Amino acid sequence: MSNDHFSPPVLLQLGPVEVTSTVVYSLVASGVVVSFALLVRMGLKQGSRWAVAAEFLVEHLEGIMRDMFGDDPRPYTPLVVTLALFIAVANLLGLVPGMQAPTADFSTTAALAVLVFLAVPFYGIRAQGVRGYLRHYLKPTPLLLPLEVITEFSRTLALAVRLFGNIVSEELVIAVLVAIAGLLVPVPIMMLAVLTGVVQAYIFAVLTVVYLSAAVRTHQA
Repeated sequence: MSNDHFSPPVLLQLGPVEVTSTVVYSLVASGVVVSFALLVRMGLKQGSRWAVAAEFLVEHLEGIMRDMFGDDPRPYTPLVVTLALFIAVANLLGLVPGMQAPTADFSTTAALAVLVFLAVPFYGIRAQGVRGYLRHYLKPTPLLLPLEVITEFSRTLALAVRLFGNIVSEELVIAVLVAIAGLLVPVPIMMLAVLTGVVQAYIFAVLTVVYLSAAVRTHQA
């Protein structure tokens, strides 16, 4: 595995700050997501295809959240939808010639997983307060507290490693096929990679919903 997946090359030096390729491609992915949001906002009144696609995505994810939370999903929609869009765009950047998927860098997937890790207690505390949220770590017995803490960290690591491993393996397969067979033969594989990138973003978003709902529903029970 290339060291670029753990130590990406530095493209720009701004004083003591090193701007790596991962930072640049992450900004590109963020720019695409923001542009999409602006297009949707402008197209809502006109019923554009962008608006219809965005509405379908939001309604689908909100339907999943409504089933899991048993409550109004709108407080969680911005986080979940933004994660899904950013990860999908970031995954697909690796298919653009001369670019690399920022999610093929472990630091990116780790940062996304940490974001989810921090969001879980945030929404849990907002639902039931600090005492109500912390109480579930002591149920049914305080002896399980170490296991609860290990579970929180292990699922965060699993989120990061799952996304990172899938994207890196996908890029390696495509690179090998291009080197062996040229540009035409891997086209079907690249189409499959598009589907895989979108599916991985969807899985990450759904797992985020599962973790958030577990926290909120635990405190509502």
